Amino acid sequence: PPPPRSAVPLVYTEVEGRGDRPPLVLLHGLFGNHGNFQSVAKALARRGSGKVLTVDARNHGSSPHSSLMTYEAMSLDVQNLLSRLGITKCILLGHSMGGKTAMTLALQRPELVERLISVDISPGSTAPVSEFSAFISAMKSVKIPDGLSRSAARQLADHQLSPVVQLPQLRQFLLTNLTEVEGRYGWRVNLEAISHHLADIMNFPVFHKPYPGPALFLGGSNSPYISSKDYPEIQRLFPKAHVQYIEGAGHIVHQDKFEEFISAVLSFLPPP
Repeated sequence: PPPPRSAVPLVYTEVEGRGDRPPLVLLHGLFGNHGNFQSVAKALARRGSGKVLTVDARNHGSSPHSSLMTYEAMSLDVQNLLSRLGITKCILLGHSMGGKTAMTLALQRPELVERLISVDISPGSTAPVSEFSAFISAMKSVKIPDGLSRSAARQLADHQLSPVVQLPQLRQFLLTNLTEVEGRYGWRVNLEAISHHLADIMNFPVFHKPYPGPALFLGGSNSPYISSKDYPEIQRLFPKAHVQYIEGAGHIVHQDKFEEFISAVLSFLPPP
């Protein structure tokens, strides 16, 4: 096996919360960044949680790029961040890819995780790899001339993505990764590493020892990502898991039903 490579130092933001409650760590999904959870972090802290960290995963947002993109690697990154900040126990919440990173960390180092919240994702294989492959190829083939204004560049990229990425909301989401440096446009996510490890990202590592702490699987009722066929595997790895659906929410539960999402998370947090 290849030697384990070192963790990358993740970029994060912190929202102050109550010092007597465990810190929350929020992990975004594929092609996202810490900003996806910014309003969630503020709402949770405002309503009495401990401090809340929102984190950019490796190859995403402002965190460093790395050619490795497995859940074991992403879990090590978060473990590294926790030890850097002196956090010995946290509440871990992750959406989609971030949920799988959170589950991996909880299964590897249960003593670090007071409780776990997985948002619209189960510990199994997710979507067909082919669909995401097509999105990545489309992103790679976007060509934008230098010196365009930001809005013109976005419009052009949107137009070039639209034959492959039909849903306008999904295009808008992918376009949050368009960056400009000195008049030149590119993607801030590491598309090479993501496409190379797409099968790893869509799957989930094998674990035999369950996570003994409380776990909440919070799905959207209109999303296919937590279904009854996933229940046996959830039960096996997370025997104390509770599965809950938010009515009318799709995959991005916290965006579709913000208030309901915040309430569900708050009622799952340990009593003060």
